[in-house]
Amino acid sequence: MTKPFEPMIIGFTCNWCSYRAADLAGTSRKKYPPNIRLVRMMCSGRLDPVFVLEAFSGGADGVMITGCHPGECHYIEQNFKALRRVLLLKRTIEPLGINPQRLKLVWASASEGNLFAKEVETFIGEVRDLGPLNWQKRAMRNDLRLVESLPEEVPV
Repeated sequence: MTKPFEPMIIGFTCNWCSYRAADLAGTSRKKYPPNIRLVRMMCSGRLDPVFVLEAFSGGADGVMITGCHPGECHYIEQNFKALRRVLLLKRTIEPLGINPQRLKLVWASASEGNLFAKEVETFIGEVRDLGPLNWQKRAMRNDLRLVESLPEEVPV
């Protein structure tokens, strides 16, 4: 009997708002699936897009980025920077074979533990419906095709 698919989600959270919302959800005993692994950052605007690609290539089925509400960022306008990066990432990952719905941006203040738990639960359900990503296997096959197609005189 095969086990049902349970997605692995990587969550990048802002230290000042959304990480504290996650903490509030936990201390308030709000239930949400344990499929998410949180990475605390000082600001969502500091998230390097390479981290998102590394999460997918490392086996994550989805990536959730959470930050302060627009206009409430401790670092002035960095959450707008995060929004621009997410929009660019969504356009970048689609040609790589990753459905843009696997990347989500959520605004949550420190007092919104309920919202955080609800968003995590919703996102995990959406990713579960999409099925497993298995992107690292596809990416590896493409690397092998690239190596096989190189002329012999090109060192690998």
